[in-house]
Amino acid sequence: MKKTFSWSVLLLGLGLALGLSIALGSVSIPLSEIWRALVGQASHAAHHTILWEIRLPRTLLIALTGAALGGSGAAYQGLFRNPLADPYLIGVASGAGLGAVVAMSLRWPYSFWGLMAVPAMAFVAAMLTVLVVMALARSGRALPTANLILAGVAVSSFASALTSFLMLRSTGELRRALAWLLGGAALGGWPAVGVMLPYLILGLGGLIISGHALNVLQFGDEQAQQLGLNVSRVRTWILLAAALSTAAAVSFAGIIGFLGLIVPHVVRLIFTSDYRYLIPLSILGGSTALLLADVLARVLLAPQELPVGIITALAGAPFFLWLLRRSKVQGVE
Repeated sequence: MKKTFSWSVLLLGLGLALGLSIALGSVSIPLSEIWRALVGQASHAAHHTILWEIRLPRTLLIALTGAALGGSGAAYQGLFRNPLADPYLIGVASGAGLGAVVAMSLRWPYSFWGLMAVPAMAFVAAMLTVLVVMALARSGRALPTANLILAGVAVSSFASALTSFLMLRSTGELRRALAWLLGGAALGGWPAVGVMLPYLILGLGGLIISGHALNVLQFGDEQAQQLGLNVSRVRTWILLAAALSTAAAVSFAGIIGFLGLIVPHVVRLIFTSDYRYLIPLSILGGSTALLLADVLARVLLAPQELPVGIITALAGAPFFLWLLRRSKVQGVE
């Protein structure tokens, strides 16, 4: 009963967020007109163009980005057994961002294959980041969590510095890269959605099927091994799947902080801590939360548009401080 309720609430919330994202913006479209435009019977040609060329691809791109960050955030929190973990903890997002900026600086044409270069470079950089962090953190055959976090912070700082350097060198692409860095759908459109989707199917699919393994990991590495789980292999698999999801999100939506931290934690508090359900529910919650943040970014200073990363940071920073204080009170290290 509780699981049915949680699915119903999040699916209803996602449907509402999708509707608001399509309807609201610098030009509002009535719900009745949205339906007519979807079936090709729009009263105004402008509404048809806005819906199919701008709103729908943007909405889908934001929804997919939120799903990637929500799902990977839940996976990282389970993997590290730490409610403060998120996709940025071990430098994956910073590494993916570096790869995306490198691809942007090469000025690929705006085509399907040109867009493929951005997530491909982001994924390669994210994978290299994961491998470097794992190599630095490994102690013998073990992969201690504390070492992973410390190595991730160091590698993340290095990748961020290189990203800033490239942005300063590529003056022609600086504005585009800066808009991307603040978070948003700067690289939107149907080609971006088509490129992003297969990455997310692989990455999030890998995380969803890892729910049982994440449940077992909550008992600790030693007990998980006694229960027959190959901890090192499972940890590597989850890191790679989460890195793929994060790379896809960062490639087209930029750096959007705190979403991967907040959404899984809220889902855990309200609905369930079972990772078989927590990860898919966090995927739905991540899509809903980012869509609502994007709507807010569009209407707050309309017709001017705020980067959605600013909205998530303004909401996420106080939540992070509350969560940090709560963790300290409860003795979570």
